[in-house]
Amino acid sequence: MTVPKISFENVSKTFPIRHGSDAHNDGAATFTALQHINLTVAAGEFLVVVGPSGCGKSTLLDITAGLTAPTAGIARLDGKPITGPGLDRAVVFQQYALLPWRTARGNIELSLEAEGIPRRERTERARQFLDLVGLLRFENRYPHELSGGMKQRVAIARSLAHDPAVLLMDEPFAALDAQTRESLQGQLRQIWEKSGKTVIFITHGIEEAVYLGQRVCVMTSRPGRIKRVVDIPLGARADESDIRASQDFVRLRHDIWTLLHDEVTEAQRLEVAA
Repeated sequence: MTVPKISFENVSKTFPIRHGSDAHNDGAATFTALQHINLTVAAGEFLVVVGPSGCGKSTLLDITAGLTAPTAGIARLDGKPITGPGLDRAVVFQQYALLPWRTARGNIELSLEAEGIPRRERTERARQFLDLVGLLRFENRYPHELSGGMKQRVAIARSLAHDPAVLLMDEPFAALDAQTRESLQGQLRQIWEKSGKTVIFITHGIEEAVYLGQRVCVMTSRPGRIKRVVDIPLGARADESDIRASQDFVRLRHDIWTLLHDEVTEAQRLEVAA
């Protein structure tokens, strides 16, 4: 039997409430972010997670990264419990977090210095991954000389430079304009196909989820549970074909929208009642 790359076994996560009790949690002085999550991710899979605001998507990612521990249940990587961060996982956030006084290549090299990698090897590796994201000719540009999309590509290259087995992405394209976002979606698919990494990608965008994922995990409003995992059998996303206009794409987007509609409505109701 093949061991999944990542698995969540009855994972729940609660947080203490600073002031008073939460009426939505039966008077208990805790907030339940995730409840009874059971999910597996295969090696090399691209899984997208969607759900309404506050449903625990980022908490799920933090547990996978080892940045927080589940309150109940267990999260595993290669069959072993996740007990903290590791170089086998890399996180790409919405904010680029590039050092303004370092060039694109320098930002990537900095992330390798802590590993004690010799300077020549650092430079070679940084240039290799800048080339992978199509930015090699911008290696000596500073962040203020790069567009938002370019900065995010540098951030992705920086994460890949460690050669992690798992890439965790928390709404990395949310702050970009629509045209740049679509362009980066295509580039990310190409990077994933070339690298063979396992990817968990968090988004609010249904179209983005359908375009990127092999499977889309739809979460409920709080407490976050898995409502359904939808297979996306669209095959390759070739640049020359407008897959977003295909009947299969439109149908899948509608199916996921239907699953999310009631959850978003419920999330909005809870916000008003809070």
